[in-house]
Amino acid sequence: MPVPNDSPPQTQVAAPEGFDRALVLSLLRIPAIALLWVLAAWGVCHLLQESNGLFVRHGHSVNLGMIVVIAFGMLLAAFIDGYAFKVPNWCTLSLVLSGWYIGILHDLGYYDLIPGLINPPADPVFCGGFLAALAGTTVGFFLLFPALFVGGMGEGDVKMTMGFGSWLGAYFGTGLGIKILFWSFAVGVIVGGVFGVVIILIRNRIRASLANTRAIGEDLRIMATEGHEPGVRRANARRKEWIRLPYGVPLCVGFLGYLYFWFMM
Repeated sequence: MPVPNDSPPQTQVAAPEGFDRALVLSLLRIPAIALLWVLAAWGVCHLLQESNGLFVRHGHSVNLGMIVVIAFGMLLAAFIDGYAFKVPNWCTLSLVLSGWYIGILHDLGYYDLIPGLINPPADPVFCGGFLAALAGTTVGFFLLFPALFVGGMGEGDVKMTMGFGSWLGAYFGTGLGIKILFWSFAVGVIVGGVFGVVIILIRNRIRASLANTRAIGEDLRIMATEGHEPGVRRANARRKEWIRLPYGVPLCVGFLGYLYFWFMM
């Protein structure tokens, strides 16, 4: 004789409308990945310190551990962008957050864990902190915001620049960090323009590119007179005609190229 089951039927709780479980899980991983970036910076700084592999700049010994790690992060982001035309949040946002972590460590007095200048004589140039990292992040966002606003660049490229700015602020402080960020971005824009011209010539899209340039001017006029949405809809209608360029690649070239120039030249 079967035993009656008096327990109430189990019901699945539906996720709220618009809830993206994969996105939430991805965002929850970012603080842990950011901590791995910080540990990598600490490890490379420690190795350079122990092996006396320091760099002399302006008469001071400089530990380039942080620069080595952020350079690897930029190369990783550029490689992913070149392959998939998209830079994932786990890479870009973790770089932003890890720069904040390092800035907080500096503010709390743990500068020697991930240093820039070795035994700095009260020199703030290489002694960034959290506010400097936050400033670098903000400037990195606004440098690419116009291109993002008109739909001409992906969010991943903007976050990549924000991550680079975060580390520069944490490492160099606001003055020198913002200066290097700006000029690195300027070099990246020039490199991106050269990349674009080469691709246009290879694909013989000169006439189509000139037409797109005129259309972009009209998009901007519509945005200024009728609002953002009509201009973006008009631009998106031509998206299939655009020449896709993984802009993370020229940005990376600009970032690392200017760092090389600043340290080595």
